[in-house]
Amino acid sequence: MASPKETTQRRAQRVRRQLKKVSGDRPRLSVHRSSKHIYAQIIDDKSGHTVAAASTLEKDLKGSLKTGADTAAAAAIGKLIAERAKKAGVDAVVFDRGAYIYHGRVKALAEAAREGGLNF
Repeated sequence: MASPKETTQRRAQRVRRQLKKVSGDRPRLSVHRSSKHIYAQIIDDKSGHTVAAASTLEKDLKGSLKTGADTAAAAAIGKLIAERAKKAGVDAVVFDRGAYIYHGRVKALAEAAREGGLNF
């Protein structure tokens, strides 16, 4: 029987395998959520570099957010990552939800990033 960690890793790899089929030359918007915070990175897999990143741990956002673990915080991070991606010259990405279902905070981040101008 597989451990929960192995199951989570297998699910995340399955998502990334599907992304590679459709990604082309686009970087990937990777999302990680913990019980207290949410993090987003735009990663260029060809060069292996992070193009832009945002999280609820940033000092600019900490004062304005009630908590780092709700949909409002996820939406703020989505807007911020879209803004930073535009500055870096990225306008189209593939969305890597990892092992998380597209629901709640992950969905709020994705929708806010779309509203901010990212295409995926």
